[in-house]
Amino acid sequence: MFRIHFEIDILSILLLVCSLITRLYKVDEPRHIVFDELHYGKYVSLYMKNTFFFDAHPPLGKQLIAAVAYFTGYDGKFKFDKIGSLYPQSVPIVALRFVPAFLGSLIIPIVYHLMLELGLTQSCAFLAALLLLFDNALLTQTRFILLEPILLCFSLLSIFCLLKFLNCRKLFSFTWFFWLVLGSFFLTCALCVKYVGFYSCCLGAVMILTQFWKCLPTSKESDFMLCVRFCTQAFVGLCVFCTTYILIFYIHLSILYKAGPHDSIMTSAFQASLEGGLASITKGQPLVIAHGSQITLRHTHGRTCWLHSHAAVYPVRYSDGRGSSHQQQVTCYSFKDVNNWWIVKRPDRNDLRVEQPVDAIKHGDIIQLVHGITSRALNSHDVAAPMSPQCQEVSCYIDYNISMPAQNLWKLDILNREQNGDTWHTIQSLVRLIHVDSNTALKFTGKQLADWGFHQHEVAADRTINQDDTIWNVEEHRYTKSEDQKERERDMVTAEMIPTAPTKLSFWQKFLELHYKMLFSSTDGVQNHMYSSEPLEWPLMTRGIAYWVSPNSNAQVHLLGNIAIWYSATLGLLLYVALLIFYLLRRRRQCYDIDETTWNQFRAIGEIFLVAYLLHYLPYFFVERTLFLHHYLPAFVFKTLLLCATIEHMYFLLKSKSELLGNIFIMLVLTWFVYVIHVFKKFSVFSYGTVELTASDIVNLRWSDTWDFIIHKN
Repeated sequence: MFRIHFEIDILSILLLVCSLITRLYKVDEPRHIVFDELHYGKYVSLYMKNTFFFDAHPPLGKQLIAAVAYFTGYDGKFKFDKIGSLYPQSVPIVALRFVPAFLGSLIIPIVYHLMLELGLTQSCAFLAALLLLFDNALLTQTRFILLEPILLCFSLLSIFCLLKFLNCRKLFSFTWFFWLVLGSFFLTCALCVKYVGFYSCCLGAVMILTQFWKCLPTSKESDFMLCVRFCTQAFVGLCVFCTTYILIFYIHLSILYKAGPHDSIMTSAFQASLEGGLASITKGQPLVIAHGSQITLRHTHGRTCWLHSHAAVYPVRYSDGRGSSHQQQVTCYSFKDVNNWWIVKRPDRNDLRVEQPVDAIKHGDIIQLVHGITSRALNSHDVAAPMSPQCQEVSCYIDYNISMPAQNLWKLDILNREQNGDTWHTIQSLVRLIHVDSNTALKFTGKQLADWGFHQHEVAADRTINQDDTIWNVEEHRYTKSEDQKERERDMVTAEMIPTAPTKLSFWQKFLELHYKMLFSSTDGVQNHMYSSEPLEWPLMTRGIAYWVSPNSNAQVHLLGNIAIWYSATLGLLLYVALLIFYLLRRRRQCYDIDETTWNQFRAIGEIFLVAYLLHYLPYFFVERTLFLHHYLPAFVFKTLLLCATIEHMYFLLKSKSELLGNIFIMLVLTWFVYVIHVFKKFSVFSYGTVELTASDIVNLRWSDTWDFIIHKN
């Protein structure tokens, strides 16, 4: 007989209700753009208009917010132009903020059940949930269009499901498979919100591998069954991960089929696949590159820029004293410009017209590239490049009638000829131009030139041929019709840019290119921001973040955690590590201070919460980009859970010594918790941003000299 068993946990329901009340209370205020709502709101608007955008993080969190916005009738016309802008009535602000607020509210009961699943007492689980309920930073982060609460919800839910899976006694049962699939699904969802969800995936892998390692010494299972168990877990996990991950990106790319402001970072082929994309493709543009073709060469990977030249020459000497060829400069320019045009020429022909039948250029052909405006040929020689002296200079040859002969022959190497054939094609062909005399490849170095180069980017010839920065493709193309140079120049200047119908690009081609750009072309570099912070500053909350300030008063939203919880959690972390080291040393000496059951539980909380904390914290020490306090929130959550588990362990130790000591410890914890609530209430004005504060109110809340609150009204 099939039975369904329901259990109702009153504390869990109470926690959920309290969490929803605190998170959804006046969620439509302030009715202004708050901090990173600027970015995520803009992405939601682009979803509404089916317009492609580029973000270095996966799309799931933005998709969930956009889905709710869509069902409430949001049209996506609001531009999210700057932080502090007023939302018009047409923007359903409650709907946009609902998903982070609701999923952020679920974090509290999830934590409660996670602690219970780990074998901790109900009191400990309730305390952990309450501490997260009364943390000001989590409250602030869950009330706006931000992704951290969505990420945290999926991460914690996945760990809970994996604990249920690991606690299943009957292998290969329906329950065993159910929790494994669910755990893998939510781990993938965490990764698909932000790539920092990868740390949660690592934690899930550590949990499963740790349990498997513990099973190896036992004789309950044969070697064959252990192998079957391991392979089944790995296969199911990978299948769920791949299916979920690919499906999310399939939905993403299916919705965003129109060209937009972000598509310039993608390759020419990707842009051309979008509806209305790549407006620079002229109507009736020929596909085959031939002798006499006028082309623009785009750097395919990395920065969006086009091979460019102009009448200016390299300086006679650089600032470091090195000399140059004093030839015409060749650069990579990030904007459409008439100086981006080149004419393809065979070395043995002097005319530049395209005649019928066309003389198609193919893989392995030797060509010259003549700059369209100055009529000088692309050249390279044994002279050090201006910014990359290990590479050769690339120039347009000027005949100074001195002993520096022209070296302007280039060999065409079509990289994807197996898919698109040996003939050089517009958009589709990925090519390298190999300098014949020196066997070096035309390369975008990524380095910016000085004033003399108009701060454009350096192009050089590199002996290392096989690299992404040596790959180019033709983006704009037309056939030369006149031998007259002035007429050619006039055609280049007045060329019409008319969008054509989208070209076909498969999902897998888009999927792979998008991931290449997301992983290797992120524009989020090291920048100066007055509210940025370093990982060492996070445990003691040295700096917060000003999210928003009212234009009419000192009411403001400021990301700042509950100082009573943050400092206590840091002390709890140090105490747990100290106890762990103490127990390990004592056990090495054959001294067992606690029973085996208590030791196993103490070790288990470290294997999950301490490992989770380190996985979500230590990697930021190696990140070279702007960091803020909110990056610490996942690590903070696990540190808080570790604190509660340590409190329960301390209570066990003290109670085992004396009932009185245990009671005193409980009173101290209750007193500390009352102070936690006091701090939460006092600083909640910075979480909601609805209270008009005076200058003295803000000064009184500045408990640390490093906290930068904004005061602009007396």
